[in-house]
Amino acid sequence: MHLGNTLALQLARGFRHEFMNDDRRSYRGADILVGALHIADLLDSGCSVPRVGTLIPTSGAFAVAAAGTWMSGRSLVPMNYLLQPDELQYIIDDCGCDVILASRKLVEHMGYTPRVKKLVFLEDLNFRSLPSPRLPKHVGADELAVLLYTSGTSGRPKGVMLSHRNLLSNASQVTRHIRVQPEDIFLGVLPQFHSFGLTALTLVPLLSRSRVIYSARFVPKRIIEGIRMHRPTIFIGIPSMYNALLTVKDATPKDFASLRLAVSGGEPLPEDVARRFFDRFGVRISEGYGMTETSPVTNVLLPEENRPGTVGRAVPGVIQRIIDPATGHVLPPNTDGELRMTGPNVMRGYYKLEEVTKETFDEHGFLRTGDMARIDDDGFLSITGRIKEMMIVGGENVFPREIEEILDAHPCVHASGVTGLQDPMRGEVPIAFVELEEGERVDPDALKVWCRDQLAGYKVPKRIEIVRALPRNATGKIVRRQLLPLLEQPG
Repeated sequence: MHLGNTLALQLARGFRHEFMNDDRRSYRGADILVGALHIADLLDSGCSVPRVGTLIPTSGAFAVAAAGTWMSGRSLVPMNYLLQPDELQYIIDDCGCDVILASRKLVEHMGYTPRVKKLVFLEDLNFRSLPSPRLPKHVGADELAVLLYTSGTSGRPKGVMLSHRNLLSNASQVTRHIRVQPEDIFLGVLPQFHSFGLTALTLVPLLSRSRVIYSARFVPKRIIEGIRMHRPTIFIGIPSMYNALLTVKDATPKDFASLRLAVSGGEPLPEDVARRFFDRFGVRISEGYGMTETSPVTNVLLPEENRPGTVGRAVPGVIQRIIDPATGHVLPPNTDGELRMTGPNVMRGYYKLEEVTKETFDEHGFLRTGDMARIDDDGFLSITGRIKEMMIVGGENVFPREIEEILDAHPCVHASGVTGLQDPMRGEVPIAFVELEEGERVDPDALKVWCRDQLAGYKVPKRIEIVRALPRNATGKIVRRQLLPLLEQPG
């Protein structure tokens, strides 16, 4: 399939719908197109490199900046404004952008100004005048559209290179799989510098001509109010958001009656959260799966399929295999191994990291995900853990997620994170960090008993620490590699 000028041309056809922020500022189709043309003109006059950074909160303004960047023939680098100054500066220097399109309020809130040749505040631009008419600059479908930096499991973040074909393919795959229609209304709060927010909450609604209501911050009560006001049909969030919505005391099933789809991604959905959400609101959360390297969505469990513990079947065009990491052989259904996949949505590679890119793909061109998983006879995928996070306890393989599922089901536990601690006798032992529900108290020994009643003895955490807050990334995902340093913190 030839995608032509790709994102710029495709989006120009989709500028018929409306983005609305939670401050009730509306970005209608014509406004977005006019703003994008102004951005393209500005970049042509002041940008000397092919990459443009953005520091913009979740909003319709991000779509304007992205579309303008693509119309100018350049690639987009959405930047994580939650990073520390040196982390953000590393990304700016690594990608070599000399212009950042930013929100003045956001930069002021960050408390520091990134070092870059030109910082353009969207609030200062005059979008009221008519821009000069233009066609999008021609680029190939396989040229770089977006450079997304992943947090990584160690070391510096890596820039994931996603082409126009990658992103358009994934937007089309998601649209077909969850059957998005122009009449759908999305409610979005995920950051657009994250691949999930970029594709699922920006490109999919744009290309399907659906309406989107954006909220720059996740405040549970405000989200419920937004649902009541706008009656969305699709809500996309991460597990901790669904857990937080359960804390809104006056929320009722009636509030969620308009939803036909509630998707969870970014991290595993605890079974306890899914069960409690369904019991209280009658909404079956559809768990999804994906990676930045796959643009990102590869699987979504549809509500009518009702296969708890799985992330559904692969979206159209994605081929998945379960491989024995030791031998490289394809494993039969219902067998645990490494998940590998291919499809038109799989990245070009890592920016300036050719050797790392080569290592990430196997000899058949399949992406090595690093996730342990299984696929059943009907094609439903279950993620069982990360290969690098697997603990070997007395010779037995143990994955953090299994222990976390048990801890999270305790009525006093809000969330948990499990990692391995070196042990001279058993090689490694599990150690757990627990964040309690507000106002709750529980003794760590009681939590051990809770685990012992439901887990094999070697899987029971050797130590359980109660912490004020678990380390999370920008999307709320618990960062397991930052757990052990909590032991060194006082109190």
